Amino acid sequence: MKKYRNILWMGMGILLLTGCDTLKAFMARDLEEEDFIIGQLYVDEMVNETPVIARPVDNASGGGSNPLGLSYSPGDNRQLYEAINSWLGVPYKYGGTDRNGIDCSAFVGVIYKQVYGISLNRTANDMTRNVTFIAKSQLREGDLVFFNNSKGKVSHVGIYLKEGLFAHASTSNGVSVSRLDNTYWQKHFYKGGRVKK
Repeated sequence: MKKYRNILWMGMGILLLTGCDTLKAFMARDLEEEDFIIGQLYVDEMVNETPVIARPVDNASGGGSNPLGLSYSPGDNRQLYEAINSWLGVPYKYGGTDRNGIDCSAFVGVIYKQVYGISLNRTANDMTRNVTFIAKSQLREGDLVFFNNSKGKVSHVGIYLKEGLFAHASTSNGVSVSRLDNTYWQKHFYKGGRVKK
C-alpha cells in the first residue's frame, strides 16, 4: 500500500510540475519578483556624471578620429568602436537585452559576441569567471572593467577603450562612454579583466 501511495504522490508531483498553469504562473511571477528585488539592490548606484560620449557620433569616418570620434591610433579595433557607436544612447533597463533598453552585462555580452565571437556569462559578477584579472595600469582596448556597489558586490561591468575611457550601460545615462577617473568610478573600481580565449 505504501508503495502505491508513493507512486501516486510522484505522479501528482509530475503532473503539477509539467501541466499546472497555475504553478507555472506562480513560478514565473516569483522569478520576476526576484529580478525586481535584485534590481533594487542597485538603485543607489545612480551615478551623477556627464559622460564623455552619450550619443552616436555622426562623423564615424572623420579624418584623424576613430568611429567614436576619439583620436585615431593605428591599432584601434575599428569594429569595436563601430559596434559601441551603434549602441550609444540606448537607455538602461535592468534585465534588458535589446535596443529598447539594456543593462551593463547584456551590453558587454552583445558587443563581445559581435566583435570577438566570444560568449560571456550573463551577469557582471559571473563575467569575472570569464577573465584573468589584471592591474588597472595593464588595461588595453577590449579588456573588461569591473566595479562594485556600496555593498562591495561586483555589480557593474564595462569595456575598456583607451586613454582612461570605457564604454558601458550606465543606470543614469544608458549606453555611453565614461572616464575611469570619474569620482564614482574611481572609488568603486574593482579590477580589470582580460577575457580568456
